[in-house]
Amino acid sequence: MIEPSDGPALAGLLSRDKQAYARWLPGRPAAFYTPDGQASVIESLLVSHDKGLAWPGVVVSDETVIGQVTISSILRGPFQKGFLGYWVSCLHQGLGHTSRAVGLALRIADDELNLHRLEAHTQLENLPSQAILRKHGFSPWGIAHEHSYADGAWRDEVFWERKSAGRHTP
Repeated sequence: MIEPSDGPALAGLLSRDKQAYARWLPGRPAAFYTPDGQASVIESLLVSHDKGLAWPGVVVSDETVIGQVTISSILRGPFQKGFLGYWVSCLHQGLGHTSRAVGLALRIADDELNLHRLEAHTQLENLPSQAILRKHGFSPWGIAHEHSYADGAWRDEVFWERKSAGRHTP
């Protein structure tokens, strides 16, 4: 789970990888890339966690924070679903860390959060992320045209879903 002390590490990774991720992520104010900015983000995530609306985590390799994985927008009642988001530092991609983090998040969604469904989005061109989602049982269910604005353009996104193997009821 994410901790306030993770802010400086996350800020450093996000700042260093800002240009590499510009195509994939929405623009953020400069403060977002600072330790104080990440402290605010983490504080907000922990408040959402306390309310049962999110599960925020970090991706760790050799006891070093290398990315983030989050289940957010948790809806209870007849939905029992959440939204999966993740990223790993450019220096640590292609080594299995993202897949490991997604697998852990899925176990948490099933065993601790008792979610029936997880959703995720990827841009059409983000084939590595799509491969990870497929590997973990996600299926595409639609395309949202001009769904998000990143790097100066509206981007189409594929919507993904994964239903839990268990039968979680409200």
